[in-house]
Amino acid sequence: MRLSACIEMLFAPETEDFAQRIHLARAAGFDRVEFWLWSNKDLDAVANALAETGMKLAGIVAEPFAELTRDSDHDRFLAGLEKSRDIAMRLGAPMLICQSGPLLAGVDRARQHDALVTAMARSADVLAGSGVRLGLEPLNDRVDHPGYYLTSSAEGFAIADAVDRPEIGITYDLYHSMVMGEDPEVVAAGHIGRIVHVHVADHPGRNQPGSGGLPIRQKLDWLLGQGYDGAVGLEFRPTGSTADALAEMRRSLRV
Repeated sequence: MRLSACIEMLFAPETEDFAQRIHLARAAGFDRVEFWLWSNKDLDAVANALAETGMKLAGIVAEPFAELTRDSDHDRFLAGLEKSRDIAMRLGAPMLICQSGPLLAGVDRARQHDALVTAMARSADVLAGSGVRLGLEPLNDRVDHPGYYLTSSAEGFAIADAVDRPEIGITYDLYHSMVMGEDPEVVAAGHIGRIVHVHVADHPGRNQPGSGGLPIRQKLDWLLGQGYDGAVGLEFRPTGSTADALAEMRRSLRV
């Protein structure tokens, strides 16, 4: 299992120096990290830390955040996606993560679904030949993201299927999926090839695996058994020190 440390959360209690978190992740036994926005980072410092440690960058977020459920916001997103693609290529990240945007009031849901399909198809054209994939991420609206459109993993996979381009897939977050009451073994069945990246956290609290009640190890075993061979991003808030949280995570996931 290839674990990726999300350094927006992990090692944040230990230092505000973002590039230093890469060094701390290496010292903790990781060989890859990931983070969210790139535009608020010292990218030279990040690149240097990656080179100094030999760490890989699993992925970053595609900027800007946009209302992809609205056709009129697509051009703004695609212009930013070009920049995000170039940053990903510079830093060696194989994938970008994007969000759907909000559920628009007064707009037919089918129209918003179609807008997302169009946005992803146009995104595939931007990414073609780059080696960078885009993972559209379903999120929960019950705890963390009220008003978000894409709360259904099944709909996310349907969008990826409709686009049917190798550049486009799904960032599958087990935490968000199970908070929405989904069974990963049902919603992801037959769609493993569409999964660009996986995230984990426990519930309640979005803390380290082992701190809550989600069957994370069981569902990861199933994903891996079905052929998923990408990274597993540890996108959780440590309840105390990062070292203590990682120790609990490792006991829970048996890694």
